Amino acid sequence: MVVRKVTVAAVLLLICVQLTNGSALPAVSSYEFTAYRMQQYNLAQHKYGYHGAIVVAEARSADEPVLTRRCVIMKLPDFTTENFLETQRQNAAAILILLPQNISSIPHDTVQSFMRSESEALLKETLMPVYVVPEDEQLLCMYEEVKQAAATRTSSIFIRVLQSMVTATAFQILVSNNIPIKAVTDNTITTLEGVLPGAGEDSPTIVIAAYYDTYGLAPWLSHGADSNGSGVTILLELARLFQKLYSSQSTRPKYNLMFSLTGGGKYNFLGTKRWIEENLDHAQSSLLQDNVAFVLCLDTLANGDELFVHVSRPPKPGTPLHAFIQQLQEVAFTRFPWVRMELVHKKINLVESRVAWEHERYSLRRITGFTLSHLEDPKSELRGSILDTMSQVDIRKLKRNGIIIAETLARYMYNLSVKGSSKDMPVFRGQMDFQDSRLSSLMSVLTSVPRATQLLDKEPSHILLVSSLEHEFKQYLQQVHRHTFKQDKRDPDITFFDQMNQPIVMYRAKPAAFDLFLGGCIAAYLGIIYYTIQNFSYFYPKLKAAVKLKHQ
Repeated sequence: MVVRKVTVAAVLLLICVQLTNGSALPAVSSYEFTAYRMQQYNLAQHKYGYHGAIVVAEARSADEPVLTRRCVIMKLPDFTTENFLETQRQNAAAILILLPQNISSIPHDTVQSFMRSESEALLKETLMPVYVVPEDEQLLCMYEEVKQAAATRTSSIFIRVLQSMVTATAFQILVSNNIPIKAVTDNTITTLEGVLPGAGEDSPTIVIAAYYDTYGLAPWLSHGADSNGSGVTILLELARLFQKLYSSQSTRPKYNLMFSLTGGGKYNFLGTKRWIEENLDHAQSSLLQDNVAFVLCLDTLANGDELFVHVSRPPKPGTPLHAFIQQLQEVAFTRFPWVRMELVHKKINLVESRVAWEHERYSLRRITGFTLSHLEDPKSELRGSILDTMSQVDIRKLKRNGIIIAETLARYMYNLSVKGSSKDMPVFRGQMDFQDSRLSSLMSVLTSVPRATQLLDKEPSHILLVSSLEHEFKQYLQQVHRHTFKQDKRDPDITFFDQMNQPIVMYRAKPAAFDLFLGGCIAAYLGIIYYTIQNFSYFYPKLKAAVKLKHQ
């Protein structure tokens, strides 16, 4: 009877071990991919993002109750403010966000929810690494497995622990690059400047400005279609159209048109600040030092049926700005009556370290300016999101907003209202109209590479993009200058950090508890063998008798 019990126990143990080994996938089975690290920079003595990148942790779903020292895998709908705060509270090792390849297929509510959570995550420094990676088949398979593992937990703690030890297969996430992250203070910011000279001497100047860099959760995934690819696109199209008017002496207005494309817009409009300082404080002669009528800043204009005119001070009657805004409202109401236009007055708060709109940089130097945008709130999450792709752009509305601006500029500079010109008669039509194909092409070029500030002077394709913008200026404008601003390394305005894209290895392995379980099985097996050997003199006669009885 004792022999039978020992034999049965040994057989069951061997079957259990065999089953366990058969269910385990090879530990060498792995998949390597490139993930993009969350923003990390210092601005005005404030730290943003995570100052580290090392991850060695087991992958878990956000649905798991325990996330401590785990890498939480999330798809776009999973990344909410609540989940982000919960992972921080539990001291999760990292977050890995899977970004869909086709952004346009994402429901609008999901996009808005992610943008809000993204904006919250970017507001402050975090102690938890956050990575974003485009989805592929392998990563989606991993996500589904960890999601299923979280959903099939039983209510029994004993069964759950046993299942985890015996049958579960964990995914380990490993950032294989162990090189320390270094601060980067040698970034250069480029501003492009071009002019269409007006007729006569001492002509007043109208400045049209836009910033071209982008911002989002991960710099390598920030393409900034609406913010501010739309502003750059309209500026370039305005340069092309007005160049035709300025090319003939008979149609040249008595205004200088000055165009400015600035970098560092997403970082407190640093490029705009430096460009203004160079023109006002260091240049011997500059159009900004003379008679500036106003500065028109273009920001986020590729969507919506509202246009907000953002000013630092309400325009006084009789001033050029007041007259231009009146013309702007008339053109919008006459040509596109469904477009709502509203004046938004926001004083500059000198206590805050960051300005809200680009025109505030001019206002601080007593140059009248305003920003035109379809966004009312300067803190809108759309102004800094990795989901700001071409899916957020409506070419028809981009063209409509461009037409409103171009027609208003023409009517103002040629004084058409005083001359009795019909408000319904467009100046730009036929060959002089906005071209849909050109608008689409410009937007495609601008969104072809991420335009994050820390990449524009480092990567060849990004440097080429800035050179392409300069080529556009030289094709249509005169007195084109490229201003390159270098930071003081001892006291930089902004400090970036390197290694914003990291190689990550995902491999299958049994969880840590499995080692304990397997060790227990081996110890039990050796214990049975030892017990059998020690009592061989007792077992052998009984085994011999049992065999003899069987043969009889």
